Amino acid sequence: MLQRDYITRLIREFFEALELLLNRKDAERQREEMRRMYTQYVGSYEFYHTAAIADVMQSFSQFREEERMSRMEMLAELYYAEAGLLTGPAREMLQQKAFALFDFLDRHSGTFSFDRQRKMMQLKQQLSATVATE
Repeated sequence: MLQRDYITRLIREFFEALELLLNRKDAERQREEMRRMYTQYVGSYEFYHTAAIADVMQSFSQFREEERMSRMEMLAELYYAEAGLLTGPAREMLQQKAFALFDFLDRHSGTFSFDRQRKMMQLKQQLSATVATE
C-alpha cells in the first residue's frame, strides 16, 4: 500500500512539473528543466538520448516491478514533450521512442488511456509526414 501511494505521488508530482515546464516561455530554461526531469524521474539524460529503444526498455529492469510501467510512462511523456521543442532528426528520434513506449504501455499496462491513444495517433501522423517528405 505504501509503495502504491509513493508511485501515485510520484506520478502526480511528475505531471505537475511537466505542465509547469511546458508553460514556460524561455526555451533555454525549458531544455534545462527537461534534463533535470529525466535525471530525477528516470535516469541519465545522456543515456536516454543516445540509447537504442531496446536498451531503453532493458533499463527499466532497474526499477521495482510495481514502478516500471509508471516510469516508462514518465519517459514516454518526456520524449513526447521534448520532441515538441525540437526539429529535424532529433525530433523524429524522440517521436519514435515516445511512440514505441506508448505502444508498449498500451499493449501491456492494462489501463486504457484516451490521452495515450491521441498522442500515439499524433505521433503516427507526424512520423508518416516526415517519411513522406524525405
